[in-house]
Amino acid sequence: MAPRPEGTAPGVLSPEDLLRVLLVEDDDGDALLVEELLDDARVKVELHRATSLDLALEMLRLHDVHCILLDLGLPDAVGLSAVERLQARNDPPALVVLTGHTGIDLGVQAVAAGADDYLVKGEVDGDLLGRSVRYAVQRRRSKEQQRALYRSEVRAAETARLERALLPTPLVTDETIAVMVGYIPGGNGLLGGDFYDAVERPDGSVLCLIGDVAGHGPDEAALGATLRTAWRTLVLSDVDPAQILPLVERVLVPERARPEVFVTLCQVVIAPDRTSVDLYLAGHMPPLLLQGSCSELPTTSRGRALGIPVDGGWRVERVPLEGPWALMLYTDGLIEATLADDRETALPAKADVARTQDALPRRERLGVQGLIKAVDTELANGDEGLVERVFRLVRTLHGGPLVDDAAVLVVGWGGPDQDARGARTATLADSDEWSQ
Repeated sequence: MAPRPEGTAPGVLSPEDLLRVLLVEDDDGDALLVEELLDDARVKVELHRATSLDLALEMLRLHDVHCILLDLGLPDAVGLSAVERLQARNDPPALVVLTGHTGIDLGVQAVAAGADDYLVKGEVDGDLLGRSVRYAVQRRRSKEQQRALYRSEVRAAETARLERALLPTPLVTDETIAVMVGYIPGGNGLLGGDFYDAVERPDGSVLCLIGDVAGHGPDEAALGATLRTAWRTLVLSDVDPAQILPLVERVLVPERARPEVFVTLCQVVIAPDRTSVDLYLAGHMPPLLLQGSCSELPTTSRGRALGIPVDGGWRVERVPLEGPWALMLYTDGLIEATLADDRETALPAKADVARTQDALPRRERLGVQGLIKAVDTELANGDEGLVERVFRLVRTLHGGPLVDDAAVLVVGWGGPDQDARGARTATLADSDEWSQ
């Protein structure tokens, strides 16, 4: 008998499929009759036998079985108790009951208890037995497909709720401020803990945030959503920006699933007159300054990540800016991308970037300088759709879906003479499109 596989996906049963059938029957004569009927049936069967229910349960624990043929009169189980014990298992196989009673009551009760079909001994031939086994297996597979679809829909809905909490609509009322956001999932399909936000206060200052919870999965995503919500609450409560990161850390410590989980954050406070920003870094990369070309915002005040039990806090650093300007806050999913060939950091022509690179070795990280070059390449074509274009270029350089999630928040100001409304875009890539 084949070992029980992990996570086998159900499918449509083919006439050529070999079905592993476990006969639970203590009578040797009846067992021989069933074996002969299956030999006559138009179905490929690998037959195994257990003489008691306890032995059958042990065999099911160790091996994969498509269908059970169950006698209701066993030494250690009488009547429907055997059906109930088999159905109490996780993902039980198809079940066809064999009964010696000619009345239909017991068979109907067995089906009501979870059996897929019932047959009366002495009234069944090979074709009927074969059809019953095949139909029972297909019926059980169809039920499993329906359950898998339902679970998938539930997970998709839960993921969508988490993503909405991680990736909210920025609350920026000043129409001269451009806000462009984006998020793409990693190629492993697990939801990460990347998050961002932007909120304008009544005094005209605009607070922006981008963060990354270490790790991947629902726990990290839920923690990221919690921290992002806590941050927005503190901002809307007019808490001093210098006190926000310590308070967010106080939320992090009891909420994290494991004591080794930490979070990196970048908080930017844009002055009401838009001529300077206050920068707070908690183990995170500084933003990129987009001002004609792309460069890293100069800073000397990078503090520790949230949740790391070492001394030291976070010191604000004020950076003066002259309009027009834009800042790109991002998570490390972009710079952790690896180049798909052995080129140096020089960015090739776009026609070369688009070529297929699957067969080329990967050995070099894109890094901050590589990301700066990628952003410069796309800035040459204007700022319309900038976030999505940068995502696509980095993915092309990587040679496919990124390993880690990546989030980007671009906030910009066109200067005191700007009359046009700032761009507001969102690239929230779904898995179907961006996993190709």
